[in-house]
Amino acid sequence: MRVHFIAIGGSAMHNLAIALHLKGDQVTGSDDAIFEPSKSRLKKHGLLPDTIGWDNSRIDDSIDAVILGMHAKEDNPELLKAQELDLKIYSYPEYLYEQSKNKTRVVIGGSHGKTTITSMILHVMHYHDREVDYMVGAQLEGFETMVHLTDDNEFMVLEGDEYLSSPIDRRPKFHLYQPNIALISGIAWDHINVFPTYENYVEQFEIFVDLMKPGSILVYNEEDKAVKQIAEEARKPTRKHAYSVPDHSIDNGKTFLETPEGDMPLEIFGKHNLSNLAGAKWICQHMGIDEDAFYEAIATFKGASKRLEMVAESSYSVIYKDFAHSPSKVKATTNAIHNQYSERKIIACLELHTFSSLDPVFLQEYANALDCADVAVVFYSPEAVELKRLEPVTAEQIKEAFDDENLIVMTDPAAFKSWLFSQNLNQAALLLMSSGTYGGLDFDRLGSLVDPLSKR
Repeated sequence: MRVHFIAIGGSAMHNLAIALHLKGDQVTGSDDAIFEPSKSRLKKHGLLPDTIGWDNSRIDDSIDAVILGMHAKEDNPELLKAQELDLKIYSYPEYLYEQSKNKTRVVIGGSHGKTTITSMILHVMHYHDREVDYMVGAQLEGFETMVHLTDDNEFMVLEGDEYLSSPIDRRPKFHLYQPNIALISGIAWDHINVFPTYENYVEQFEIFVDLMKPGSILVYNEEDKAVKQIAEEARKPTRKHAYSVPDHSIDNGKTFLETPEGDMPLEIFGKHNLSNLAGAKWICQHMGIDEDAFYEAIATFKGASKRLEMVAESSYSVIYKDFAHSPSKVKATTNAIHNQYSERKIIACLELHTFSSLDPVFLQEYANALDCADVAVVFYSPEAVELKRLEPVTAEQIKEAFDDENLIVMTDPAAFKSWLFSQNLNQAALLLMSSGTYGGLDFDRLGSLVDPLSKR
């Protein structure tokens, strides 16, 4: 089968391209810019386009399927040629459904936690040598790609993103998967450029549940009011299983999970991660992994990439980075660090980087999100606000939105870096949260903050 990717360089798209190549399909692609690590990974598999840019001569009637990425525009010349030739055009999630329509689809949805829960499930399956197809939004230890497709595996595990499918398919991605088994971890308003009201955003999860296959199973976080209401009112799922934060304890910076066999030390921490673990356990049980086998495997889970990832540690200080950027994620991550290192000074830094986080109206959703920090810093780039064509925001607006008059607001990358490397981390925990880079911060050099002998 010949498949062509328009916008092959995206994180999700290049992984799907590699997965189809490894499956035996003939794969080609194009993009107007390809960055690392996509570039090197595509090159390794012989899939890197010879030239950068769009070229409609790449499109002809020998192509069986065109997969269109969100990065492309509606007037993309290759897309227009494919439409002219009446080729079959798929969005990324639509093609994943096509590849899994005869499998048992397990879809993990929610505003937060879905990458971690999906990663936990895949870690447990991998630990016990259970082969499954999958799509996950982070690179996992022990897995070559973020997408894996076969003709033979019984299950397909999908991270269910609520963002739009493609430039010509405005449905949320997770509406296309029609799960046999589904999980919803939590709902917190996000993607305001697409879902302008909280009610409109919640409605997408109601539709997701309504699109489940007849006789399906729904696992849900009963501690989230919106999720609980949707689950209790749902008619499609035949079986429903609620979960919540399991019993646990923290001793000297280590989290222990209470199990029937006694307290079990974990590599992860934070109530949000323990809640994710409880949801993953239900899903794994429905995939044939019993409770004891789940506990054995999850004890070795170290977390998904960029999710509460330890950067450096010494006997007196520790540094974490986290992908958190939405209000609920920022609050949960900051609270987790505070609870895990309760006797240390907590320094929490947040970069406002996404469209939603830089919107003056949405900013109000961040109220008290950093309250658990002893020192709280918000960094943002005025240029990023301008590029996103948003109204300018001021330091005063941000302090008012976070409801913290002591909040430190910074806009200059050099000044932020200087401030950061001047901090005394003795008996402290530093947390850096962002989906960006703080204007080019070299995270690899942060080790010098905990090791005075390192070069800064």
